[in-house]
Amino acid sequence: MVAEPTVSYEALQAQANAITELFKARGYELVAPAYLQPADLFLDRMGEAIRGRTYVFTDLDGEELCLRPDVTLPACRVYLERHPNAGVEARLCYNGPAFRYQPDGADEARPREFRQAGIEYIGGSDRPGSEAEVTGLVVEAVRAAGLMNFSLRIGDLGLFAAFIQALDIPERWRLRLHHFFWRPPVFRNLLRQLVISPAGEMDAAEEALIATLDIDDRKAAEARVAEHLDGAGVPIEGMRSLSEITERLLDRAADAREKPLSEDVVKLVETYLAVSGPAQASLEHIEQETKKAGLDLSAALSVAQTRLDRLSDGGIDLGATTFTAEFGRDLEYYTGHVFQIEVPGPGRAGHIAGGGRYDDLLESLGAPESIPAVGSAIHTERLLAAVRGGAS
Repeated sequence: MVAEPTVSYEALQAQANAITELFKARGYELVAPAYLQPADLFLDRMGEAIRGRTYVFTDLDGEELCLRPDVTLPACRVYLERHPNAGVEARLCYNGPAFRYQPDGADEARPREFRQAGIEYIGGSDRPGSEAEVTGLVVEAVRAAGLMNFSLRIGDLGLFAAFIQALDIPERWRLRLHHFFWRPPVFRNLLRQLVISPAGEMDAAEEALIATLDIDDRKAAEARVAEHLDGAGVPIEGMRSLSEITERLLDRAADAREKPLSEDVVKLVETYLAVSGPAQASLEHIEQETKKAGLDLSAALSVAQTRLDRLSDGGIDLGATTFTAEFGRDLEYYTGHVFQIEVPGPGRAGHIAGGGRYDDLLESLGAPESIPAVGSAIHTERLLAAVRGGAS
């Protein structure tokens, strides 16, 4: 067995304490969410990149649990335990371990057990103000720890959602494209498939079956699918439910009747996703390209511009801030502004801190409605390694 890399606990703890004290001085209450969490909460909400790296086990009572791979969701659970109706504005901070499998092997900057020092601002009605506050405070924290030479990358999932919504394409295609945004290779393959054959490749039996389905009569379609499966001797037990199978086949039937996606739309999507550069210039470029294509993104662009203005007012150098349209981070609960503090380094080891807006997460955990929320976490081992490595 390979020994887990070691770091100076004293240096790491001193750094963590200093960061926590800064957060508390800015009005964030220190909380200590549980290490053990219900596995389904993470597996359903975190996204594929984290699901495959989460330590999951079943306890003696048969409950499926996990070691928390991230602290945002546990912190949200603490908030909801205190405020089930989610009607209270709260600023929370934490500093403690999280756990993820490292497929390329653990090292000092990427241990299996690592620390996150983070903040969550829940219920803030001033959305650009709360985004600027969280982003600015995390930038201040890494500078206070001694890291000066870093880059700030931002993205905007709300702007991407508005862009996809403005395209003249079926709603189910919009949902599919949004779902695969966090997996760029799959996203691009989907675009190509929608151009070549929207329903994808099918064998003769599948093609014959979907040709008989009435996409406007779900009940009749479900009966037809059940008849087909019974005739083919295919049991439903252990598979998807009959309803799920029918839904998938109806989507393919609708796709088979749809005109392929035009190359012009594909080119526009690829142009949007290729935007990357200084934040202000990037927004202007998106505005020019979408206006040229006849799309109205004025509302979403206005929100993005207000955010940039508030970031600038808070001391963020926009000239040194990169906006990347394809950037969404790995966690699929984000819904709007996202950001990441980066230093040169191999892969994730160079990602020092990151965060963003996640307005739908608390509702999925039991809040009565969508609650505005934005947060961030610093990977303190990576921060310490970067400071010691001369990135200061």
